[in-house]
Amino acid sequence: MLQGRKTILWAIVASIGAFASLFLGIRFFRNYQRRPILLRGAVIKQDDDPIKQSPITGVDISEANGLASSGAKSNFTGYFTIPLLRGVGRNDSVTLRFLHPDYVPLDLTELVSDKLTIVHLVPIHKDPQEKAVPVDHPAITVANVRIRYSTESVTQDNIGTGVKTFQIQNVGNVACLNASPCSPDGKWKAAINSESLDAGEGSVFRNARVSCIAGPCPFTRIDNDGFSQGGRYIKVTVRNWSDTTTFLFQAEVFRPQISDLVRMTYPIILGTSLNFTLPPTAEGPSVEAELNGENIIFPLGPIPILSWADCNVSVAKNQAKFYRCELNSGYRFR
Repeated sequence: MLQGRKTILWAIVASIGAFASLFLGIRFFRNYQRRPILLRGAVIKQDDDPIKQSPITGVDISEANGLASSGAKSNFTGYFTIPLLRGVGRNDSVTLRFLHPDYVPLDLTELVSDKLTIVHLVPIHKDPQEKAVPVDHPAITVANVRIRYSTESVTQDNIGTGVKTFQIQNVGNVACLNASPCSPDGKWKAAINSESLDAGEGSVFRNARVSCIAGPCPFTRIDNDGFSQGGRYIKVTVRNWSDTTTFLFQAEVFRPQISDLVRMTYPIILGTSLNFTLPPTAEGPSVEAELNGENIIFPLGPIPILSWADCNVSVAKNQAKFYRCELNSGYRFR
């Protein structure tokens, strides 16, 4: 009888657990459905040549029917996200509007889904290099573009050697009798001595070494190695459990020298787009180019501004910089 009651009790508990799981699952599904949906995509330039389909920065993106909680702008890579209002579900129809002063406006109607939206915008002037210009205002030719920047170079100059000799005075074959210091086996009385070297302000030691040069060297040991890693200060401690020994402590002295190195790099030009990257250590970058045969230097500040191109810059986590510039109307690459 008792066993039957236990079986019924377990059946009731299992039923309650199953019902609770079903209830929580339905609630989770409903909450999931109510969560606002994010539409994700990228905006790139329309071109038959994939290599010229460069990302478009600063495109204004909105939902034409008010079904989005906010608008967006495409970033340096052309990426954008549009948050839809709560209640707008999958398979509902939305119309995304893309606006940029240099490109033909576009309205794109599609069903809400998880797919990535890749949008190709057509330039208003398909090729500034071929755009018709007045005879008295011919297109300005941009040629021989190169990027100049400087980096710090640190070299280590060997300016001398640090040398010191020192002794560990002791008398051999004297029983230790537990009177520290002793030999490593605790049998013989020992002596300990330490010496140090200072390379001086702004200098460091390298290739430090310690060697026994006189006395019963086999009965010595380096107790503390404070020299192998180098540095401004180095130190050594030696134990001797026989007669007096002499050691040589020696290292090369190096002083770091900092100098600026001017470096040149060349951008990649694809159609009307100019691309280049700079390392994290780059300083004072500038663009050198020939405009109608005249060589001109254009410094690049934190916000890159060129009179003949519209530029954007993206900074990576390691502080490397990626620049993309689009030719302005009235200019052409040679």
